[in-house]
Amino acid sequence: MKTPYIHSPNLNGDTGFPYLVLDVVNDNAVPRNPGFQVMHWHEDLQFICVPDGEITLQTLEETVEIPRGNGIFINKNVVHHVRRKGTCHYNSFLFPEYFLTFHPATPAKDFVTGIVENPEIPYCLLDRKTGWGRQILEKLETLSRLEKNRDAFHVYQVLVLLASLWLDLLKNIGIPAKKPHNPIASRMKRFLEYIENHYATAITLDELAKSAHVSKSECLRCFRASLDTTPHQYLLEYRLSKACALLRHTDEPVTGISQKTGFGQTSHFGKCFREKTGLSPSNYRKQSRNGSMPP
Repeated sequence: MKTPYIHSPNLNGDTGFPYLVLDVVNDNAVPRNPGFQVMHWHEDLQFICVPDGEITLQTLEETVEIPRGNGIFINKNVVHHVRRKGTCHYNSFLFPEYFLTFHPATPAKDFVTGIVENPEIPYCLLDRKTGWGRQILEKLETLSRLEKNRDAFHVYQVLVLLASLWLDLLKNIGIPAKKPHNPIASRMKRFLEYIENHYATAITLDELAKSAHVSKSECLRCFRASLDTTPHQYLLEYRLSKACALLRHTDEPVTGISQKTGFGQTSHFGKCFREKTGLSPSNYRKQSRNGSMPP
């Protein structure tokens, strides 16, 4: 079965060393990490440190704040969205879990899967006021400096630091008690799965509500409570994200993309796309391929 959210792949996922560091100032990431502001997930583990400003992490169940000087670990496959609060600068580090297991036949793997496969650990806050939190944050800062000053030992240095900060996390992370059932989260998973499977066709609020066996008003309440948006706005953002990926990675005509992503009329697609990006679909495709995308 398809996972019911937008999948955000590692930009270096097809390389021999799928390690990605994003330097994000306000909403501008280096290297550019294209995508619209919607909830997403990825198989990679993610660490974030915040040198300046403040960010929030939103999951399907809660929102947490990460102030200046602190950071967060985000587990794999966790549906989330990182937002800035005002002017902000943060660094994001993404890498696959096998970087930490050394060899699949060793007991070291258990020290990784015990965390990454635990649904009760969607994230872990890194507080500079704690000794272990400060140790991890200092290692993330070292990784950021290494990214800007690579030498012949770069890959090995990165792997050693990642293993070291993981050991710090492993020794100090608390395994939380099992959370009580959250009906809104369960319903949201059904709603988003329905959107994933039907976004190419017309979707009414009534159809979406019926997918989770609730009323239309309850469907609206769930979206507002968990994502702070409406089903219509989420569906629009989702379709735009799918269209954006097709424009970047295929030669499909704009008319075909309009149909495949549920917009129908090309004029309607173009209007929505320009309102979101400031570009026509054709210009977006052209600029994304020649490296001249605006910041």
